[in-house]
Amino acid sequence: MSNEEMHLALQMAANSISVEDDPDSKYETLNSPKPLRRARVLDLNERRKQFRRTRSLNAPSPFQQFGPCGGIMKNSAMVMQIQDPASQRLTWYKPPLTVLVIKKVCDASVLTPFVQLVTWLVQEKNMVVWVESAVLDDVTLNEDIKFRSIRDKLVTFKDGRDDLTDRIDFIVCLGGDGTLLYASLLFQQSVPPVMAFHLGSLGFLTPFRFDNFQEQLTSILEGHAALTLRSRLRCVMHRKTENPHGFEHAVDSNAEPSSSLANSILVLNEVVIDRGPSPYLSNIDLFLDGKYITSVQGDGLIVSTPTGSTAYAVAAGASMIHSSVPAIMVTPICPHSLSFRPIVVPAGVELKISVSPESRNTSWVSFDGRNRQELFHGDSLRVTTSIYPVPSICAQDQISDWFASLADGLHWNVRKRQKCLDELSDLTASGSEDIFDEIENTKLYDV
Repeated sequence: MSNEEMHLALQMAANSISVEDDPDSKYETLNSPKPLRRARVLDLNERRKQFRRTRSLNAPSPFQQFGPCGGIMKNSAMVMQIQDPASQRLTWYKPPLTVLVIKKVCDASVLTPFVQLVTWLVQEKNMVVWVESAVLDDVTLNEDIKFRSIRDKLVTFKDGRDDLTDRIDFIVCLGGDGTLLYASLLFQQSVPPVMAFHLGSLGFLTPFRFDNFQEQLTSILEGHAALTLRSRLRCVMHRKTENPHGFEHAVDSNAEPSSSLANSILVLNEVVIDRGPSPYLSNIDLFLDGKYITSVQGDGLIVSTPTGSTAYAVAAGASMIHSSVPAIMVTPICPHSLSFRPIVVPAGVELKISVSPESRNTSWVSFDGRNRQELFHGDSLRVTTSIYPVPSICAQDQISDWFASLADGLHWNVRKRQKCLDELSDLTASGSEDIFDEIENTKLYDV
């Protein structure tokens, strides 16, 4: 917490005490027991919510002196300042005017909420609403009278043809987790803030309920929201081609990610390397920052973000990592080894995956379940953490939303409660001392 924030917190605490001590105060107080009574000042109460956490989500800075002689060598060039994830809150530099609405396809239950949302955004908020061109081809949607009244006011785009970079201020998703993955695919550089409503199946990444969408959207548009910055992986394909010098031809690592989806792409969940249709085991070499780590012999390999750790990776036996943890997870798929467990590596490393020279077959790569392509002998895939995360708007905060998703989406640690031990009925009433005496007597008779 910065000095300015600490000063504001102390000032608010002092204000609440002074109001409580003043019997003539114009502010209302709670009818609580005296030790718990606090003044309830509405304008200050909203600001206090920013100080609910007293500790950073980041680990504390370690003490850098070890014993009387040892310490860490100072290197100012490598010092980084990382904002506490708990303090990441949305702010608008100017009022948002354009909003992209992404809805789940082939789902009739989403049509009514979609019409209500776009009508409210156009008529009440005077916003420019963008939708995918295929949405307007929905026959059932075009039969809706309310939708026909605002249909001509919608702006359309076509995936793969139109570039939305710097044209969208805000994104609203209606559906399941796939809508958020699609938003990530559309924006291969900076992503506008994303608000996701749960109208799909799982809903792990969609924390908002649609019941009172007007109040929730109004609050977001006013800038009252916490953010989870969901890291993405930048995947670059390096193809080996024949040339006069016999060198490998690689894609420029500094090229724009949107220039060629076949060569470079950002993924929100995971990149999967598998054996494809081949009956043979995959034989994949894994390098970390240029150093050989191991060879994967099995069905394949999953390289995932913390967000993706609760998707394919967790089904393959990986741990679940909170979205604010800077890390990359490497998970084997059905490895032919009892000792090959999933590993977590720092977010700043570069992973290189290639087909082993001894492999009997090639491998196949897919990015968030899309753009599947073959990885040949001599080719390599390089994976690093992207500088462009997906700013996902929280319904509550980073911690509450994540554990709520674990409970609601994955039913994490759900089991029947163990009944408490009733000592009177189970021990005293059953004559526990007599039972112990019988056990001792039995031992004597056995002797």
